[in-house]
Amino acid sequence: MSQYPVENIRTVALVGHGSTGKTTLMEALLYRNGVIKEIGTVEKGNTVGDFDPMEKEVGHSLRTTVAHLNAQKDDGTPVRVFLLDTPGYPDCVGQALGALDAVKTVCVVIDATKGIELMTRRMMQWAKERNLCRMIVVNKFDQPGVDLAQLLIELREAFGNEVLPLNLPNKDCTHVIDCFDNDKGEANFASVERVHQAFIERVVEMDDETMERYLEEGAVDPKILHAPLTKALRLGHIIPVCYTSAKNLIGMRDLIKVFVRHLPNPTEANAPLFYKADGSEYMTFPDANRPVLAHVFKVVNDPYIGKIGLFRLHQGRITKDSTLYVDDGKKPFKITRPIMLQGKEGLEVDEMNPGYIGAVAKVEDITYGSILHDSAIEGGIYMKKLNFPKPMFGLAVSPAKRGDESRMSEVLDKMVSEDPTLAVEHDVVMNETVLRGLSEQHLRMVLKRMASQFKLEIQTRTPRVPYRETIAAPAEGHARHKKQTGGAGQFGEVFLRVEPLPRGAGFKFVDQVKGGAIPYNLIPAVEKGVREVLDSGFIAGYPIHDIRVTVYDGKYHPVDSKEVAFVAAGRKAMLDALAKAQPTLLEPIVRIEIEAPDSFMGDITGDLASRRGQVTGTENLTGGMMLITGRVPLTGLDGYANRLNALTQGAGSYSVELLAYEPVPASVQADLASKYQRKDEED
Repeated sequence: MSQYPVENIRTVALVGHGSTGKTTLMEALLYRNGVIKEIGTVEKGNTVGDFDPMEKEVGHSLRTTVAHLNAQKDDGTPVRVFLLDTPGYPDCVGQALGALDAVKTVCVVIDATKGIELMTRRMMQWAKERNLCRMIVVNKFDQPGVDLAQLLIELREAFGNEVLPLNLPNKDCTHVIDCFDNDKGEANFASVERVHQAFIERVVEMDDETMERYLEEGAVDPKILHAPLTKALRLGHIIPVCYTSAKNLIGMRDLIKVFVRHLPNPTEANAPLFYKADGSEYMTFPDANRPVLAHVFKVVNDPYIGKIGLFRLHQGRITKDSTLYVDDGKKPFKITRPIMLQGKEGLEVDEMNPGYIGAVAKVEDITYGSILHDSAIEGGIYMKKLNFPKPMFGLAVSPAKRGDESRMSEVLDKMVSEDPTLAVEHDVVMNETVLRGLSEQHLRMVLKRMASQFKLEIQTRTPRVPYRETIAAPAEGHARHKKQTGGAGQFGEVFLRVEPLPRGAGFKFVDQVKGGAIPYNLIPAVEKGVREVLDSGFIAGYPIHDIRVTVYDGKYHPVDSKEVAFVAAGRKAMLDALAKAQPTLLEPIVRIEIEAPDSFMGDITGDLASRRGQVTGTENLTGGMMLITGRVPLTGLDGYANRLNALTQGAGSYSVELLAYEPVPASVQADLASKYQRKDEED
């Protein structure tokens, strides 16, 4: 039997804003635990977490890295802790979000000198939505000028009274004081006794019997509080705060003790959300004796090894020579020996139990979100999808070298398979391939990886903006298509009406033809003609959305009415209706969040206004920083990364997400319409 059954497994994702010290924290934990003999630094590029050449070059994480350490409970029971170091900058949020599905606890790391930042809030919210246990690590607490008392106040204001310290820095900031077991000590701020009391009282509220004993005796042995504490974590009733100085190796053993002693194992945490193909819930149980079910949360395409899939084992046991299937695939693959990761190193193990995080290589069918299972489980199972930000920024891409078109397509597919916030679109009308991501910087990093890792140089240019067209009023259209060229001719007549639908409703086609005015077998031809117009647009050549088209009458000829005739008639009738339906051009509007020093607020808001943007809110952050939220047309953000850097002297950052599609100004619509020439319909 393995010495690390499910009860002895902990899984923790280190998340938070960029440069808070997550990679250094994982390095320090591994060093203090004895996993590594020498401690690396981000500056030297020799950490376990940042081993990728591009990460070494830019000086921060770009991908999620997995490592593990082995520790012991107070009674000597061995515990294995899996750690995931995630990137913190908004451009890499796809990697950080994907890591949430591999863990039971999210550890949000905060830089004490900067306080709550943009990704701090986002990761706290995403972890909450994912029903994960949360804790906060305040790193760099020993830096000069840090107001730890004020930072704790701000944390409680931002995330609620459930935020409570589990330990405190001592008076000289040379070590931390455990406030769970102890009520004595001289802390840098706050009272150890009051912090101990507040934390214990919050925990005992989870169990009536323990609460009653606490009220009667005025105290309770902390050793019996594991079950109510894990329940409090599971329900979000408590968010512990721990203090560390990773660079100076302060609080490392204390944090490992917290992981081992207080965090839930897979049997104690909230169950993951899996569903069957029919939409009903599929319950998993962290039981090694059940059928295997693992979820792929990350894919890496290595130019030498091939495709690598990182997975979390939720159920069953994987051993040497286990045979597994991917999703609904019928072709099995064999795991020669299970592999755990320690940074870039792969370590073979004899078996994996529920809770393990492992890797499998050279299985081409694996994609992000794939389910690995044995034959005892039917296919069609999937995990609840994460709400990744929609990739909105685009660059039209083409290979620098003629003949590399096919290779470019293959490499782009590999990039998209690694990053759920990337997308590739092929615009047939414009004959261009568009790579979309979260920002210009995001895409530039992807292109740089394609050049360095796959030796593929790419040319870029600004793509067409993803405008949409719609209508603002109902209207009717009619067309008769008649063509005689000798012999059998073409005849079809169509009457239809168009109506606007709410934003996001898409396209609906309704057949209300009575009495066989158009034979039922020719109705699909009418719809085909309608769809041709929807795809090619009416005003400026952009797809038409949010419209209902109802065909209600027509005429046909028993000899000359063919499919091609009703395709043409449907297309012409659609164009006739659109001309009367107040056609409208829509542009994508994005929500923007900008974090920058408050001294630059005037410049930022003024620049946003010049881009037809609106400020919808501002919030003062710690360290003289300001959070500005607003809405702005996507077209207004062309080159914004460089502009924000110039405005804030490199101290600003931003992120965007799609908010809505709204009508463009009349002048913009007129300009775009004047440049568009629709092909005239033949009579």
